Amino acid sequence: MNLNDTATPISHLATRRSASPRNLVAPGPTAEELAAILALASRTPDHGKLVPWRFVVIEDRDRLADALEAGCRASAECHEAKIAKFREKAFWAPTLVALLASPVRGHKIPEWEQRLTVGAVGMNLLHAAHAHGYVGGWVTGEQARMPAVVDTLCEEGEDIAGFIYIGTPAAPLEERERPDLSAIVRTF
Repeated sequence: MNLNDTATPISHLATRRSASPRNLVAPGPTAEELAAILALASRTPDHGKLVPWRFVVIEDRDRLADALEAGCRASAECHEAKIAKFREKAFWAPTLVALLASPVRGHKIPEWEQRLTVGAVGMNLLHAAHAHGYVGGWVTGEQARMPAVVDTLCEEGEDIAGFIYIGTPAAPLEERERPDLSAIVRTF
């Protein structure tokens, strides 16, 4: 199978890979392609039609870097090298989208189910980027929980489900080891 062939749904699913965001380079999606990617990502199971997610397209990378630095400085383990590391994350990949969880609290659809929808949106976003010929990398980590970053990107009651970096891989992606189905599948 040609690992770059995404012409069929099966080959698309078999060839999608994540990439390290720091290894994604230009080109990234155009504004029109990104709009289409986000529209496709939104075609996700959503019990109750609550739309418990939002996207923030990060264009002001300097402002994000400042929020990441502020978040680092609020940490007890902050030092100059760590500040530089966090600031650098704001500039990885040509396109950066923050996926926000925006659950509707107190609704009959439980919050855990709404968060599953947010995860599905993130996976659809990665698939849509792949279908457009790009590669994505989904990162959470400390930066997704830093109050300075959350306060910069989120509204009341929201949190960051991840940062999705999109671009072109600087080198061919390698296949990683996948789970052994006999270890994770059982018959009931």
